Amino acid sequence: MPEPLHIAFLLFPDVTQLDLTGPAQVLSRMGNVTLDLVAKTRDPVRTDAMFDLLPTATFADVPRTDILCVPGGFGTVAAMEDAETLAWLRQVAVGATWVTSVCTGSLLLGAAGLLKGYRAGCHWGSRDQLAWFGAEPIAERVVFDRNRATGGGVTAGIDFALALTAAIRGEEHARFVQLSLEYDPHPPFDSGSPERADAETVARYRAMVERFAPGREAKVRGIAERLGF
Repeated sequence: MPEPLHIAFLLFPDVTQLDLTGPAQVLSRMGNVTLDLVAKTRDPVRTDAMFDLLPTATFADVPRTDILCVPGGFGTVAAMEDAETLAWLRQVAVGATWVTSVCTGSLLLGAAGLLKGYRAGCHWGSRDQLAWFGAEPIAERVVFDRNRATGGGVTAGIDFALALTAAIRGEEHARFVQLSLEYDPHPPFDSGSPERADAETVARYRAMVERFAPGREAKVRGIAERLGF
């Protein structure tokens, strides 16, 4: 029987559900795992996919964990401004074996002071903002630095979770999980990064971000300044 592990995913309004559910699906197959979706209350939490996720625990219920994982999404900025959320992240990170994130979840780790001096990944549209929190932005799908493991945007969370599975349970088991999920991506378009997408598509993405999260970059910079970074 493998060593028991507890995994805590932070859950907050307007989270990108695949940032959470993708890694959760993979990590749940490590064996002998308990997984919690942790939020401020047990009320249903609306995701950016317009459906709710149900928390399994509150901050008070989970004072520690083996693996902390923070997803991203349009709700990241509001979560970064929430003192209770940042306090819980700092608390559980102290005793966690792994402190991890997917997408803009790394900005939340940064705001909690948990990435200062670490290399870290993020969604390409926000990656440079990591520097405002003392982290070194890295343009890779998965970034490991000591016990910090961070993934790029959204779908990179599956790669991140497989890499973390390999680090914890061994590559043989990670390959088994990959096969069990038939994770064999062949996207119909080669438009998954700003380096390969055409300029019009990149511009449409940036306009969408400004529509749903107006002034997000300035708000993140302001948060970093108010927190003393």
